[in-house]
Amino acid sequence: MTTNEQVVADTRAWLERAVIGLNLCPFAKSVHVKGQVHYAVSAATTPEALLEDLLRELRDLADTEASERDTTLLMAPDAVQDFLDFNDFLALADQALVDLDLEGVLQIASLHPHYQFAGTREDDITNFTNRSPYPTLHLLREDSIDRAVAAFPEPEAIFETNMRTLEALGRDGWDALQVGATRRPEAASGAPAAVASSTHEAPKN
Repeated sequence: MTTNEQVVADTRAWLERAVIGLNLCPFAKSVHVKGQVHYAVSAATTPEALLEDLLRELRDLADTEASERDTTLLMAPDAVQDFLDFNDFLALADQALVDLDLEGVLQIASLHPHYQFAGTREDDITNFTNRSPYPTLHLLREDSIDRAVAAFPEPEAIFETNMRTLEALGRDGWDALQVGATRRPEAASGAPAAVASSTHEAPKN
């Protein structure tokens, strides 16, 4: 399995076992089952290179029919590993929406292996609601968000429900899901990262 395939496989396992399996996002299952989730792996090692990949993925999502690609997960296995650096990058990500005139059309959500909500300890289990195997930018359509929220009773309760779910699960329960990043050979050997690529998953029955 190549590096990019490994990143996609790890992210897909996290999506299926944690996000969908624990129902952390009630809207995720539908687009996943329909094969409308686009997985893109960035080879970036700097915020500047990651921004270029983000701009490309934003344009591609905006130019693609929602029935074919409703949402994009852009993973950066070799960039913004530090959560504070990742947070700083989010300002650039938001500006990218403005620069492309996509503000109000698309939205960017953030996920990170070391995600930490303000006012929590690093090991607080509730942080794991936003912990993905790799630094990840989730690109969403505003129209899709609006439709999903309208169809879901009391969407504001999702956050509190997720907190209770993670607290009941505990760290041992989370670890048992095995949704972390797989150690990649080039990370150990110091070899360069693979060229950026993207994988669109076919629908699953």
